[in-house]
Amino acid sequence: MRPLRLHTWGEPAATTVVCLHGVTSHGRHFARLAERLVARGPGKPGPYVVAPDLLGHGDSPYEPPWSIDEHLASLGAATGEDTAALIGHSFGGRLAFELAARRAVDRLVLLDPAILLDSGVALFAAENARRERAYASFEEAIERRYEESQLHRAPRELLKTELREHLAPSADGLWRYRYCQAAVVAAYGEMASAPPAFEQVRVPTLLVLGEQSYLPYDHLLPAHAAALGDLLQVVRVPGGHTVLWDAPEETAEVVSAFLA
Repeated sequence: MRPLRLHTWGEPAATTVVCLHGVTSHGRHFARLAERLVARGPGKPGPYVVAPDLLGHGDSPYEPPWSIDEHLASLGAATGEDTAALIGHSFGGRLAFELAARRAVDRLVLLDPAILLDSGVALFAAENARRERAYASFEEAIERRYEESQLHRAPRELLKTELREHLAPSADGLWRYRYCQAAVVAAYGEMASAPPAFEQVRVPTLLVLGEQSYLPYDHLLPAHAAALGDLLQVVRVPGGHTVLWDAPEETAEVVSAFLA
């Protein structure tokens, strides 16, 4: 069992909301959303928000194995069983879905989730993840990331604030993201494996999809809707796959309302 680095907001005595990031990201990807959830206003105490760095990312252990079962074991040890809600983006959405199939939760939020990737898409993404991303300066890294952000909707200052803790200079003077490329490649292979059946995760679920995401979900939506019925709420927000960047306000609003 490997301990994970946890980022937290709010009071530990409150109900717990666990946020799981996608590959190449880190726990503080949820900082703005967490701050909004915690600050619900007078007389409306917010939850205790916990966002781990997944295995192979940030300040969590980098060594293998990186299977879904290994991720879940580490998450279970780090966050405990008493979880009111799970929020997951991309690969974090797959992990949140798997956790909800194994433990009791009150709410599940899936942000453009990678529940099941087509094998061709997973191969393309894994091959692309093998390419090293190294930059001469923090500013160059931000500029490149902003250029790569789908539809260029992500506010530049948001990227700079979030990535200031996720980019670091290496011994050769180049700036690199703090994640293990091998762990990312392994995760794409896991995303192509069969997930639990939707019928196993019959909890109130909010599904937030980027209107122009490169990650399709329409092939899964009929089965998901048939299994959950009125328990499933689907919201589409502007922009692409990274909804907390491309549509931060719209996404935070629907998530806050759903969890409230």
